[in-house]
Amino acid sequence: MNDKPVILVVDDQLINIELLEAHLVPQGYEIVTAANGEEALGKLSSDQIDLILLDVMMPGMDGFEVTRRIRQDTIHRLLPIILVTALRDKEDRIKGIESGCDDFISKPFDKMELLARIRSMLKVKAYNDLLSNYRKELESEVARRTAELTQAVENIKAASLETIHRLSMAAEYKDMDTGEHIERMTRYSTVVARRMGLDESSIETIQYAAPMHDLGKIGIPDQILMKPGSLDPAEWEIMKQHSVIGAKILNGSNAEFIRLGETIALNHHEKWDGSGYPNNLKGLEIPIEARIVAIADVFDALTSKRPYKQAFSIEESLAIIKAGRGSQFDPEVVDAFFAVQDEILTIHKYFGSGKSIGY
Repeated sequence: MNDKPVILVVDDQLINIELLEAHLVPQGYEIVTAANGEEALGKLSSDQIDLILLDVMMPGMDGFEVTRRIRQDTIHRLLPIILVTALRDKEDRIKGIESGCDDFISKPFDKMELLARIRSMLKVKAYNDLLSNYRKELESEVARRTAELTQAVENIKAASLETIHRLSMAAEYKDMDTGEHIERMTRYSTVVARRMGLDESSIETIQYAAPMHDLGKIGIPDQILMKPGSLDPAEWEIMKQHSVIGAKILNGSNAEFIRLGETIALNHHEKWDGSGYPNNLKGLEIPIEARIVAIADVFDALTSKRPYKQAFSIEESLAIIKAGRGSQFDPEVVDAFFAVQDEILTIHKYFGSGKSIGY
């Protein structure tokens, strides 16, 4: 690495270049030369330059135009430029300033003045370099800290989702398939939600909220939950209370996904035609998230063994879902469900055999 400051001397007169070299090389400066503007711009792209001594009056591209082009380059826009000129008119100096030069030195120049101006401009460059390096280090540190924070947030999200799944399993602890049921119906819900065009933030919230849909079953007596046959009317009224119980458990949270969990717990047994429970909501009165979770929950219930029934086949279950379009289920949700049928069946296959795939 070269510790000497590198000065680009641009002049179409060789004698002027030689004179500047004679003054500057003994002072410890390294000199790079160019005979015209085009050559000077080429040297900038291939050499590490610390300062430019630029003649104004050159054939073709003059010093003003060279300065303007350098200032348009984001890499070299702060590079110190001293215009070396025989022009002394005020208008010429204003033109030089407007083009972006940092200083002037007049021909014939005084050696001591030349060296003083160069030292001054190099100090400015050193200060700008220090700020630029500090900014780069700061940006790098911010990027590193941001990456660490992002990873920490992802770790917290993963831990939160695992906690939700484990606590949700407590509501149906005696059901040996509870963990896989929660996993499957949550994944069914997310792929249907994505097909329906919900944004990724909403999909993620559903992912966290859906596992809590049956949390209220923790308040239902075991003899009703585990009854091997059909429930009588009184038992059915008790069973229907699990949606209200779940909503009460989740009520009052400031966390968005728990608030959505409350909504889903309360409304996932409502039906499109208004015949559901607990509030007989109809059509668009039912929150979209609950409509999505409803179809996921029913499909998984149909394809799973329960104390009161054997599992239906995939073909039978899909036929029942299709038959419920416009009565039990939102027609658009049913259409979305069948549009992602392959993904649904893949999830069913993987989580029916204890395997795991990413969300």
